[in-house]
Amino acid sequence: MRKLTIGTRDSKLALWQSRHIARCLRENGVEEVVLEVIATTGDRFADRHPVQMSTKGIFVKEIEDALLHGQVDLAVHSAKDLPAELPGGLTLAAHPERADPRDVLLTRDGFSLENLPQGVVLGTLSLRRRAQLLACRPDLRFMDMRGNVDTRIRKLEAGEVDGIVLALAGLQRLDLVDDRCWPIPVETCLPAPGQGTLAVECRADDHEVIRALRCLENADARREVTAERTVLAELDAGCLVPLAALARIQAGDMVVRGLVARPDGTEILREERRGSPDAAARLGHEVAEALKSRGAVELLRAARENPAGQSLADD
Repeated sequence: MRKLTIGTRDSKLALWQSRHIARCLRENGVEEVVLEVIATTGDRFADRHPVQMSTKGIFVKEIEDALLHGQVDLAVHSAKDLPAELPGGLTLAAHPERADPRDVLLTRDGFSLENLPQGVVLGTLSLRRRAQLLACRPDLRFMDMRGNVDTRIRKLEAGEVDGIVLALAGLQRLDLVDDRCWPIPVETCLPAPGQGTLAVECRADDHEVIRALRCLENADARREVTAERTVLAELDAGCLVPLAALARIQAGDMVVRGLVARPDGTEILREERRGSPDAAARLGHEVAEALKSRGAVELLRAARENPAGQSLADD
């Protein structure tokens, strides 16, 4: 097996993810795996709001370009950062076992969502999170908060906000979960498609790398991400709109839930389908079609046309 180069962002979370995959590959017989740091649009223009950067996949595009040009052999992404459609010539060769897909509320005093004082300010860019949290706590206020996990935690501790909402998996991977963290039930805040799952991408014709990545594959994670990304693709959505999807395999069945919301939380559409895990794409299609029939396309269009408070599902 030749030396493999992993293209990665420079954030602590991205480096953890890439190093984790490199370690797994070495343990499975790949002798040499190295990392190459690549700055993405989202990293270079971190001070800009996402709607000012019209390019899809602002945290992955430059890494995918490096893959296509043969500069790196594979890339490790948070699946929720990936656009619904991959560039031609690339494939998602492996999805390792999924981490906890839930969001988490982090406050200085360890409040749960129910116990938060009235009118507190939470930091998040995600319209998906804002809409669902406002639906159960209309008194909450929100502040746009950019930056990686460490940056956002520093802003919380400096008193810029009363709490922040993050992906629990990122905190777990960085060993930052403590008694100030309150995981939010998925019934309250349905996650972004692919949240908690890693996606290992490579060139579709690089059969040597595809074979090497088979050791990472988790069948349940693959099926769940397939269903969720089908919802994403069929609603022609991305991470800049209030859309959520979660598939879980329970007692041999797959349950797929999808959600589209008005950004202020005053209208939320929910759909759910249950069936065989082998029918993941079909179940995702059925959820998307049911949401469309109830006006989801119009809600998403309205969110796109109103850039104020627009969001990005990030770490």
